[in-house]
Amino acid sequence: MIERTAACACGQMRLACRGEPLKVSLCHCRACQRRSGGPFGVAAFFPPDAVRASGESRAFRRGSDSGFDLIFRFCPTCGSTVWWESLRMAGRVAVAAGAFADPAFPAPTQAVYEEHRHAWIPEDLIPEHPVPGDPA
Repeated sequence: MIERTAACACGQMRLACRGEPLKVSLCHCRACQRRSGGPFGVAAFFPPDAVRASGESRAFRRGSDSGFDLIFRFCPTCGSTVWWESLRMAGRVAVAAGAFADPAFPAPTQAVYEEHRHAWIPEDLIPEHPVPGDPA
């Protein structure tokens, strides 16, 4: 079974993920734009029993459009967000796809919050079957 490792920028916080992601989602919401520092965020979702964390992390909790809080885990040294959990989707751990630093990582299969998509992002980069309002 494949195992991939996601890590923060300084490398002290890691998340080993076994198997393929349940889904990979591209999110254009403004909160993901702020979290990622880019025009969108990409999350890979894994079952909780397929992930193993190591290193020190801190948590940041915020609300969401769905009314269920999200809990983000970030490195206290470099500040990188590596993974998060939604209280709405307790059976999934979201991992920042960029934290894998793997150009062969599976592409997103859905896009959400397209109403916040930056106009300069070519539409052919966005998955064809968006799920409107499905929070990544």
